[in-house]
Amino acid sequence: MIYLLEDDSGIQNFVLYALRSSGFEAEGFDAPSAFWKAMSERQPELLLLDIMLPEEDGLSILKKLRAQPYTRRLPIILLTARSTEFDKVTGLDSGADDYITKPFGAMELISRINALLRRVGSSAEEESLTAGDITLIPSRREVLRGGERLVLTLKEYELLAALMKEKGKVISREELLSRVWGYDFTGESRTLDVHIRTLRAKLGESGNIIETVRGVGYRAGDGDD
Repeated sequence: MIYLLEDDSGIQNFVLYALRSSGFEAEGFDAPSAFWKAMSERQPELLLLDIMLPEEDGLSILKKLRAQPYTRRLPIILLTARSTEFDKVTGLDSGADDYITKPFGAMELISRINALLRRVGSSAEEESLTAGDITLIPSRREVLRGGERLVLTLKEYELLAALMKEKGKVISREELLSRVWGYDFTGESRTLDVHIRTLRAKLGESGNIIETVRGVGYRAGDGDD
């Protein structure tokens, strides 16, 4: 899935057509609010980001994405009318992986996307984590079950990643809440339990790789009970 955040309807339609014609699954957004809502539900493999947007500047969005652990390595290409050397340096220094100035051709865009995805995917196999028949690929933020891609929310992905990165180790409820939700757990909360339950359901028969250690927390294993 490729996300495109572009408020110009003509450019958005052109880019989405080029992407889909090249075999990519793509979704476009004309406002940051719609983009952030989609990001809370599903994270893409790559983001095409305009700079001059309503509601929020594209560079501000870029910096926010790079500041968050679950989007820090998201491949991002800036698509913008700003073409000076200063603009390009600013965009790349802010964390963009590539910078394409408008107007641009469909062939160039697809070529640059493929080149970036190749770079990102080149080390994916060696970075992958496994537990049972579940494979998690941090560089692509993908979770596979027996080779089939699973669709997880960002919190579900981060929760599974936190457990699989320390497979076999019991991680306390407090530590999981702090890592995934960004705050220290105080008092009684069902947030973690609810997410564990939905995550296990999405993992299907492989849900037993997430083990409950009563009174302590959770642990990722191979589900070989």
